[in-house]
Formats: sequence, C-alpha cells, structure tokens
Amino acid sequence: MADFGFNEHHQNEAINYIHFARSKRALRLKTIDSCFQDLKDSRLMEETYTVDEVSDMLNGLQILVRGEVEMELINTAHTNVLLLRQLFSQAEKFYLRLQTDISELENRELLEQVAEFEKTDFKPNSKVNQESSKPKLAPLNEGGVSELLQKEISRLQEENEKLKARLKTLESQAMSALDNKSRAERALRDLQRNQGDQQEIANLEGTVAAMQSDFEKTLNANMASQKDLQDNLVSAKHDLLRIQEQLALAEKELEKKFQQTAAYRNMKEILTKKNEQIKDLRKRLQRYESDE
Repeated sequence: MADFGFNEHHQNEAINYIHFARSKRALRLKTIDSCFQDLKDSRLMEETYTVDEVSDMLNGLQILVRGEVEMELINTAHTNVLLLRQLFSQAEKFYLRLQTDISELENRELLEQVAEFEKTDFKPNSKVNQESSKPKLAPLNEGGVSELLQKEISRLQEENEKLKARLKTLESQAMSALDNKSRAERALRDLQRNQGDQQEIANLEGTVAAMQSDFEKTLNANMASQKDLQDNLVSAKHDLLRIQEQLALAEKELEKKFQQTAAYRNMKEILTKKNEQIKDLRKRLQRYESDE
C-alpha cells in the first residue's frame, strides 16, 4: 500500500473521501452513458445516414457530454474547496496556519501513489477495506506535532484557568474597592452635610448674637432716653409748678395794684351805682306787673 505519511486516523479520513469521490464519479459516468444510450434509442433508427446527419448527432452528443464533464469538474473543485475550508477551520482552533503547494497537485509520482492507494483500498479481500468499515477511536497519542499541540493546549488551558482565577480575584478586589469607595463617598457627603449644618448653625448663632447685641444696645439707649425723658418731665413739672406759683403771685400782686388805682375805684363806684339802678328797675317792674 502507498504510504503518504498518514496515521491511522488520517488514513481513514482519506479512505472516506475516496469513497465519496468515487460515488460522485460513478454517478456522473452513468449520466454520460445515458447520454449515449439516449442517442442510440432516439436517433439511430435507420440503416443509412448522411454525413450531415451524423455530424449533427455527434455535435448534440458532444454538447451533452461536455456539459456533464464540465459540471463534474466544477462540482469536484467546489467540493475540494469545502474540504479545505474544514481543514483550515480545524487548524485555526490549534493556532496553525496551513499552506498548500499547488505544484504538488500535478506530481505524477504522487498521483500514481494515490491511484495505487485507491486500488488497494477497493480490493475485495483488502484488510484495509475491512478495517475501514469498522468504527475507530481517535488515537490517544500520535506523537510529533500532535503531541506538541496537546501539550500547548494543556498549557493554554492551565494558563486560562490561572487567568480565570486571577480575574475572579481582581473582580472581588474591584467589588470591594467599589464598596469602600461608595462608603467613603457616603461618609464624605455626610461630613459635608454636617459641616454645612454646623456652618449654618454658626451663621444663625452669629446672627442671633448680633441681633441680641443690637437689642441690648437699643434697650440701653431706650432706657437712657427714657431716664432722660423722665428727668426732663420731672424738671418740667417742677418748672410748671414754679411758674404757676409765680403766676398766681403775679395775679395777686396785679389785682392788689389794680385795686389801688383811681380807675379801679371809679369803676367800682360806677358798677355799684349800676347795680343799685338795676335793683330799682326790677322793683318797679315787679310793681307794674302786679298792678296789671
């Protein structure tokens, strides 16, 4: 059997792909055979044909066969692209970058080895064919690159676990720091609020003290003013009494002096005469009224 450096797992994958390609190829060959058979059944009904008729039949058959072959080639190319996509996607999971060598696809020696590998696989009593039909587990240790990959994966997983633990510790520390920050902010707000209240109380106390001082000053001024007013009132009362007394004395003196004057005596005599005349007239009036 040809050896391409496959391990057992990769060899089984290659066999599976050969089965797939062989079934697609067999299906396409049947389609081409049916094209020839359709031509025989539909066009080859007479014994003789002209050159133009034969040329027309061959051209139609060429178009059909060309279409089938082109379709198979296109489908094979697209299928290979999907296969490469799967391989590249799996390799990226292990941080590998695969590269292809297009020139190796036309290596006749390798192509002959592939053909020999396919023939060996499809022999009736082939041991490989019999074993390929059995399900196989993936090898535990393939050595070489696979072993390095497993070690790298283990290292990365261990490092990932350490990073997760470190991240968890950092998250816990961050949450604790956030809690401490929140408590500090609340304490600062409370302190600022208390300081604000104390400042407001101090301002109110200052205002009250100033008002009390002004009130005491005003009260003292009012008391002094009231005392002055009371003193002035007492002094004014004393002055009034003194003036009234002086006025009474002056009136008495004036009356005494007026009574001693000639005018006063003459006026007194005239008033006495007038009073006597009034009394006499009243008596006359009374007699006159009684006579009537």
